[in-house]
Amino acid sequence: MPVRPVLAAALGGTVLLCALAAPAAAAPGESVTVDSTARLAADGTVTLSGTYRCLPGTGPVFVSSSVSQADPRVRHGIGGNSARCDGVEHRWENTGKVSSETLKAGSAHVQANVMELRPSGLAPLPVFHATQDRDITLVRS
Repeated sequence: MPVRPVLAAALGGTVLLCALAAPAAAAPGESVTVDSTARLAADGTVTLSGTYRCLPGTGPVFVSSSVSQADPRVRHGIGGNSARCDGVEHRWENTGKVSSETLKAGSAHVQANVMELRPSGLAPLPVFHATQDRDITLVRS
């Protein structure tokens, strides 16, 4: 079998999978926000917070978050909690621990996502309800 058609098929499949999992614009009535400050404890525990609003779906929904600082390509996952999607605004707070040398008080960047694991055949597919990227300040607590 020629190599070019195989490579084209593999690349096409990869592009399709990435498109299915890529965050999309929030639907009307859905949002996620990130508070302008976050707490950083001496042991490296980070607490991020904000609000979210999402509409009912068919699978479990979560609010996930990550923080980056010196290198924007390096993100540290900071917890993830179940979300209640009922069209009402709710508060979220995620806590996670990274090495105490990794993050410092000061400027940082946070990404928060409201993501549903929607049943689809053999494996659930991620469906993003809302995403926000925001520059914040990490404050020692």
